Amino acid sequence: MTDLKDKKVLITGASSGIGKACAIEFAKSGANLLLVARRMDRIIKLSDDLAGQYKIKTKSVQLDVRNYDDVKNLYNKIENYWKNVDIILNNAGLARGLSKIYEGDTEHWEEMIDTNIKGLLYITRTFLPQMIEKMDGHVINIGSTAGHETYAFGNVYSATKFAVKALSQSIRLDVLDKGIKVTSIDPGMVITEFSKVRFSGDDSRANKVYEGIEPLDAKDVADAVIFTATRPKNVNINQIIITPIQQASSTQVYRK
Repeated sequence: MTDLKDKKVLITGASSGIGKACAIEFAKSGANLLLVARRMDRIIKLSDDLAGQYKIKTKSVQLDVRNYDDVKNLYNKIENYWKNVDIILNNAGLARGLSKIYEGDTEHWEEMIDTNIKGLLYITRTFLPQMIEKMDGHVINIGSTAGHETYAFGNVYSATKFAVKALSQSIRLDVLDKGIKVTSIDPGMVITEFSKVRFSGDDSRANKVYEGIEPLDAKDVADAVIFTATRPKNVNINQIIITPIQQASSTQVYRK
């Protein structure tokens, strides 16, 4: 197994949900964390808590991954120690709205495309070259079952996650001779702020998504992330699809 102690891990969207859960599990393993998110107050608290509890190094940076200039400025301004991350966890992502394509809100489309696709690209383009130089590293992308099959009204969100799947496969090809691992973790129904964000804070509508099932929680996904990050040097986990036991696909869900 690969020891994560003192490894440097960059996590985007670290302020809540899967990103936060991954930060906690990496911290438990002794990794040092570069946490980025838009909600600075949340990641500062998380950083302080994890640094105090697990005696690791942490750094919090407010960042909107949709802005390439901001991503580049982050890289240029941070200390060299944090530039040389060992693991990139592209977690930042969201869904907005649920509608037919001819009724869709184009602002929602832009936000999903800019975050889920461009944000992943900007972070990877900025931090991957130093991995190429040292011929070592791991890129882990959080995808979705929606990147394997579409579902009604999920058109643009699904398209962005199909893109994450394609980019994960393409990055793997691009770094095949560089000693760098690339993994896509593709969860199904996970109870986080995801549905609340999708429905613009409508708790009632968000809660109905999970009625009658026991969904995954963020730690379930984080456990899969840690599993991939701790495989022996010669082992690359290309992809993990993880769902609740009551979910067989994006459209097939058994509700009690």
